[in-house]
Amino acid sequence: MPMPRWWGRINKRVFNPPAIASGKRPVLTHVGRTSGQTYQTPLDAHPVDGGYLFILVYGSGADWVRNVLAAGGARLRVDGHEIELGAPRVVGTDEAFQALADDVARPPRLFRITEFLRMDLVAR
Repeated sequence: MPMPRWWGRINKRVFNPPAIASGKRPVLTHVGRTSGQTYQTPLDAHPVDGGYLFILVYGSGADWVRNVLAAGGARLRVDGHEIELGAPRVVGTDEAFQALADDVARPPRLFRITEFLRMDLVAR
């Protein structure tokens, strides 16, 4: 796993609440797979053809990723707009880097990130 889980717990409690409140970062709203509770997670959301790509800095075992996969989708708030996303799937480096725009920085190799989450836009 690229980033240690203890850092994720610190992020969740210390850094995420102000990031959500600021409204400046994309925020993914998802439903807990066992609790049914609604959660909000600030993330870097990269637009790709037909959807969005998320870099999984904590790997595919992160709670928010497992929630999205179990639910089959989530909502993303970007620049004050709500976007419905579906068909979540974990993809590898080759597919992710091919989908990302050339001007989007790739994660440093030092982080050993090999998993990404891709979701498609849901037509309303």
